[in-house]
Amino acid sequence: MTTLTFEDFKPGRFGTFGPRHVSREEILAFAAEFDPQPMHLDEEAAQKSMLRGLSGSGWHLGSLMMRMLFDGFIGRTASLGSPGVNEMRWVAPLRPGDDLTLDVDVVEARVSKSRPQTGIVTFKGTIRNARGEMLCEMESPIIVSRRDGAGKRA
Repeated sequence: MTTLTFEDFKPGRFGTFGPRHVSREEILAFAAEFDPQPMHLDEEAAQKSMLRGLSGSGWHLGSLMMRMLFDGFIGRTASLGSPGVNEMRWVAPLRPGDDLTLDVDVVEARVSKSRPQTGIVTFKGTIRNARGEMLCEMESPIIVSRRDGAGKRA
């Protein structure tokens, strides 16, 4: 398997990953453990909520995005971690039965000033359901090793 390094990430569209099916049972299990609000656990309460039906937690959607990122490319990237998330927006509800697709763009790629053997790559991920509706958008940098020791101090 090829390891992706900083030099492999150029600004622009990086790829599309998925689909990833999300079941009702998965939504209920995640909500029961991590976000037990009524709109994520109870059909009747969810119907009365502003979401007008059972929906997955936004945190579940964020976790699914991370899994799709990992399976898509981070698992084979020389990633050293992330300093955090710049922005995360939940735009529409995750529904039982949704099939998710993740579009990933490289927003910026720059060599680190303090650690020139690494680069900082900022990704924008957008998750859509099978109807093409945007559900979630996230922008986050990751720290990635440069190829063959590039930038090492003498």
